[in-house]
Amino acid sequence: MKFKGLQIISKLHFKINFLKLCILVIVVFFYGTVAFSQEKELPNIIYILADDLGYGDISHLNNESKIITPNIDKLASEGITFTDAHSNSAVCTPTRYGILTGRYAWRTWVKSGVLWSYDKPLIPKNRTTVASLLKKKGYTTACIGKWHLGLGWQKNKDSTVNFKKSIKKTPNDIGFDEFYGITASLDIPPYFYIKNRKITASKISTIEATTGKGFWREGPIGDDFKHEDVLPHLTNKAITYINKQSKRKKPFFLYLPLPAPHAPILPTPEFKGKSNAGVYGDFVLMVDNVVKQVEESLKNNGISENTLIIFTSDNGFAPVANIQEQLDFGHTPSKNYRGYKADIYEGGHRIPFIAKWPSKIKKGTTSPQTICLTDFMATTAAITGETLLDSQAEDSYNLLPILTGEALENPIREATVHHSIEGVFSIRQGKWKLIFGAGSGGWAYPTKNQLKDLNLPKLQLYNLDTDPSEKLNIVEDNPLIVEKLTVLMKKYIDNGRSTPGKPQKNDTKTTLYAKSF
Repeated sequence: MKFKGLQIISKLHFKINFLKLCILVIVVFFYGTVAFSQEKELPNIIYILADDLGYGDISHLNNESKIITPNIDKLASEGITFTDAHSNSAVCTPTRYGILTGRYAWRTWVKSGVLWSYDKPLIPKNRTTVASLLKKKGYTTACIGKWHLGLGWQKNKDSTVNFKKSIKKTPNDIGFDEFYGITASLDIPPYFYIKNRKITASKISTIEATTGKGFWREGPIGDDFKHEDVLPHLTNKAITYINKQSKRKKPFFLYLPLPAPHAPILPTPEFKGKSNAGVYGDFVLMVDNVVKQVEESLKNNGISENTLIIFTSDNGFAPVANIQEQLDFGHTPSKNYRGYKADIYEGGHRIPFIAKWPSKIKKGTTSPQTICLTDFMATTAAITGETLLDSQAEDSYNLLPILTGEALENPIREATVHHSIEGVFSIRQGKWKLIFGAGSGGWAYPTKNQLKDLNLPKLQLYNLDTDPSEKLNIVEDNPLIVEKLTVLMKKYIDNGRSTPGKPQKNDTKTTLYAKSF
């Protein structure tokens, strides 16, 4: 009897343990499934950044464009177009800083101009970036393309760069799992591909400088590097990355900063003569084709529905592409806006901005809201449910309500700050734009040198509703508007932020009025 009793107890224990095991398996499976589905609910994010692409270079935005961009136009028809979007700077480096950090670059030590390939990194390791934020939320992250934000090159005893040594500071240190790209613009040496912390070249030589639209500077070049192949090569790398990540559970973030249509302007044979705007127009068509390849990759992998694609540009059209030639073709790269790359006028920083996210964004919509490329950070935080600290993304506003079609009574942004290559500021609020200088702050008339012979007001005020081309300076007729915007601009500088929150410190002292402007 005792033995049988023990058998009964043993069987009972077995049944209880087996029941517990079944419950455990069910719980693990349930939570695993939930976790997986939650991961998949977060969208993949692809950020395509063209280089020096003007607002009027997109046929969707310019009915008179001589460059027909069918793939970018298709992206717009399937998503949302912002007609009043702006880069935070009129040149490369500061804009890229703003995109990745949600902060105006003039708060750093870069007050004008751009970085060069051998400069130290502009983004410190302790600064939160879009990449590090998304990585924290479970994303895999990659930057494929033009960096132009400084690298931590190691040097020899004579202070020359040692290209054979591992690069100490790269995009890998600020949130990117993978980096494959070039140091800066395609006209700035050294001419290498970099994979994470090492150049890919096995041999290094020197290439001579070229002139004209195909201009590049003399400098070191790797044996696997050809200027005309860079855009197709980087595109292929991006497509390979998308194909790979589509088969994995985690969502991915691909930052794809293109080297085109920035000089050197090098359309490949299949695109030559395909536009009605010369080799520059042909090169823009190559950029348009990148969008096509990305879209096809997403479709083929079945991940289009929950992928957010953003297509934009770092600043306006670059005069090196020959503005007069474009005008002779009947093409207006800045549409009806004044100025070009480098300038404080609209043509310097008003840029194309298109977003597509089939599961969230209504097809073929348009928004007149004023937005800035710094807004990417707060938007990704909102998408992923991350709460930003006061010390993060100080100049970034959340665009998610606009993307999802929420009815809004007020503008998303209180105001937007613009910055030229020479460090000239402007502030935009509603229809009013106040420029804290007398000239373009860049390369268009009137330049810094031309101002010496002109007797122009020290400030410029434009009503963009009635004067989008910024032809009539009405600063003397509107002292109250000037005072209001000046106070707001000074507040933004002094508080170290332009968004609500606790005041922060700028990295270095910032002066509102640039010298001789």
